[in-house]
Amino acid sequence: MAARWAPPASLILLLLLAVLVPARADKPARAGRGEPDSEPEPSSAVFQLYGNVYPHGLYYVAMSIGNPPKPYFLDVDTGSDLTWLQCDAPCVSCSKVPHPLYRPTKNKLVPCVDQMCASLYGVLSKDHKCDSPKQQCDYEIRYADQGSSLGVLIIDSFAVRLANASVVRPSLAFGCGYDQEVGSSTEVAPTDGVLGLGSGSISLLSQLKQHGITKNVVGHCLSMRGGGFLFFGDNLVPYSRATWVPMVRSAFRNYYSPGSASLYFGGRSLGVGPMEVVLDSGSSFTYFSAQPYQTLVTALKGDLSKTLKEVSDPSLPLCWKGKKPFKSVLDVKKEFKSLVLSFSNGKKALMEIPPENYLIVTKYGNACLGILNGSEIGLNDLNIVGDITMQDQMIIYDNERGQIGWIRAPCDRIPKFGSSLL
Repeated sequence: MAARWAPPASLILLLLLAVLVPARADKPARAGRGEPDSEPEPSSAVFQLYGNVYPHGLYYVAMSIGNPPKPYFLDVDTGSDLTWLQCDAPCVSCSKVPHPLYRPTKNKLVPCVDQMCASLYGVLSKDHKCDSPKQQCDYEIRYADQGSSLGVLIIDSFAVRLANASVVRPSLAFGCGYDQEVGSSTEVAPTDGVLGLGSGSISLLSQLKQHGITKNVVGHCLSMRGGGFLFFGDNLVPYSRATWVPMVRSAFRNYYSPGSASLYFGGRSLGVGPMEVVLDSGSSFTYFSAQPYQTLVTALKGDLSKTLKEVSDPSLPLCWKGKKPFKSVLDVKKEFKSLVLSFSNGKKALMEIPPENYLIVTKYGNACLGILNGSEIGLNDLNIVGDITMQDQMIIYDNERGQIGWIRAPCDRIPKFGSSLL
C-alpha cells in the first residue's frame, strides 16, 4: 500500500508482507448442506466496492468474518499481502472504526511454532524463537512515518458467496492489530482494516486458491462516480479483449508490476528513462519518481491555456483555478492532454491516461494534479499507478498465467455471471 494523500502521517509502509502459508487440510464448509468429501471446482466471487478517490481517498469492500459472520469494511489493497483488522485482543491503541472491534478467541490464534509464524518472522527480519508450543504468533509492522502496528496472527472463517449462489466459509489467516500508532485523529476511520490482495501466499486470494475455492486471479473496477466491484476467480475476465503484459517481479518488494514503461504526453515522448511501474489499489493517487514527475509538470504548465491560473489548494500540491469554479473534471479536461504509459514488456502495450484519470476537482472548485512526487515520501525510483489512474478500467491480476491486463469498462455496473459487462 502506498501513501494515502492525507496528512503526511499516512506514509508508505516499509513492509509489505509476503510470507508462505502452507495449504491447510480442512475443506471449505458449504452453507446449509452437507457436501461429499471431494475437492470443489474453482468458482468465482464478485463484491461491491464503496468509496472514491476524492474526497474519501480509498475504495473498500464489506467482508463477513467469524462465526456467526459479522461485517467489516476493508481497504482493497493489491500492494500488500496481509489482511488485517483492528481488534480487541484487548486493544491497547485503536482508532475509531465503523464496526465493533473484532474479538479473537484463543482457539483462533496461530501458534508460534506454526510454519506461518516462522515465515512471518523471516519477512520481519527477526529471530523466530518460541518459548513454548502454545505461545501465540505476534508481529509488528513499522511505517515510514515512525508509526507502527502490533498484532497477532489468527485464523477465522470468511463467508464468501460464489457464482453458483453457494456460500463457502473457509478458515483463512489474517492479522489482528491491537496496538496502532498511526496518527491521532478522533474521527471514525472509513474502514476496519485492510484486505491484502498481493501475490504472496498469505494473501486472501492465495489462500482461497489453496482451498480450491477460486483460481488465483483477482480484478477490480473502480468507478469515477464512486463504488465499483472486485472479483476473485476468472469467470469475468475478458481474455481476448484486454491488453495484457507479463508480470514482472518488482525490485520494490512484492508489488504487481507490468514492467518498465516510457511516458508520453500529448502524443510525444517526454524523454525520461524507462520507469519501473507497479499497480497498487491501496494508493489513492499516482506517484512518479522525481525526474518523470518534474518533466511532466513542466510539460503540463507549458501547455496550459492562459485561462487557468495556478492556485494554492489544501487538497493537493499542484492545482489550477479557472474563470469560475469547476464542478467536475468534465469542465476542465479539454484544457489538458492525455498521458500514455508504453510498456516494452508486452509488445508496446499501451495504458492511456486521459485527463480524468490524473485530475480531480476539489470542493473549492479547483482542478488538481493527482500525480504526485513519490521521491518526496521515500518511494525513490518507484512509480505507482494508483486508484485515480485505474478508474473506469477493469484491472486484472492473473497469477495463474503470470500476467496483468486492463480494459476500459463501465465500473458502476455490478456484473452478473454469465452476462457480458463489456
